[in-house]
Amino acid sequence: MKRRTFLKDSSMSAMSLLISTKLYQHPKGPVYGHNNMTYTLDPNWGNLNADQTPVNDCHEMIQDGKGRILLLTNETKNNVIVYNKQGKLIESWGHEFPGAHGLTVQHDGSKDYLFITDTNKHQVYKTTMDGKIIFTIDAPKDIAAYAKPEAFVPTETTVLENGEFYIADGYGAQHIMHYDERGNLKNVFGGRGEGSSHFDNAHGICVDRRNGNPTLLITDRTRNAFKRFSLDGTLIEVIHLPGACVCRPVIKGDYLYAAVLRSPNLDTEHSGFITILDKNNKVVSNLGGSEPVYINGQLQAMSQTDKILNHPHDVCVDDDGNIYVAQWASGKVYPYKFSKV
Repeated sequence: MKRRTFLKDSSMSAMSLLISTKLYQHPKGPVYGHNNMTYTLDPNWGNLNADQTPVNDCHEMIQDGKGRILLLTNETKNNVIVYNKQGKLIESWGHEFPGAHGLTVQHDGSKDYLFITDTNKHQVYKTTMDGKIIFTIDAPKDIAAYAKPEAFVPTETTVLENGEFYIADGYGAQHIMHYDERGNLKNVFGGRGEGSSHFDNAHGICVDRRNGNPTLLITDRTRNAFKRFSLDGTLIEVIHLPGACVCRPVIKGDYLYAAVLRSPNLDTEHSGFITILDKNNKVVSNLGGSEPVYINGQLQAMSQTDKILNHPHDVCVDDDGNIYVAQWASGKVYPYKFSKV
């Protein structure tokens, strides 16, 4: 009898644990996204004391080698805010970037560095992780389009493994500039124009290593597209994303993530969403947006369906697959977090 009672009690305990685990794993609140890329939203993840650590526009976010989440804002009381994954403040710094816009991390062996673009000061900076400026990039005077320094309005950077880097002049003359690791200009391509190899709002840039040889993915936001180039500036392909004014591309694993600032002709509050593409350039999920539909291989126009985001400007994807979202012109809200379901 004791053995039967023990087995019965053990079975009941195992069943209770299973039920408890399933209940614990059940998503809390609405689930956003499509296919196997679904998430729950925490809009309070990054909330801080606005009197002590304020934000203005939240422009971009990255994860550093220590697993910390860094936010760049154009609030000069604290341009860089450093969080842990739970959304708690670790530190903040920076008072000299009134046009803080682009934030990129360079993993260099055991050290990390940051690249920051400032659209107000028309400069790009390489800094240490605590904000010490290593060097500054000004408008390239040898290029006719930059005869006036204010024509240089850099929005983003990306870094190669050898330390060479690219600058996307997304709010200026639309050129993509390639520099060596010391900041010497090596090559220039793109520029404003109507052809596929030109841009109208080259807002973001990243290195894509998913298919072997590294290539550049560059945003053409007004034209609702990403464009793939070789490292020397030769156009390879155009990835059309109708209905999506995309910001910078962010690669994590096999997927490409991007904030969609708005949809064309919907330049109002609450018109953005997050889009996710697989390594074959197919949209597989939209967070807060319409389900991706392809007809005869052509992606149909996408738009916001859930009013949960207001001008999302960038995403950061952590090592667990969670997504952090920075929003522009959104009432000075702190970053949101989408947790993978």
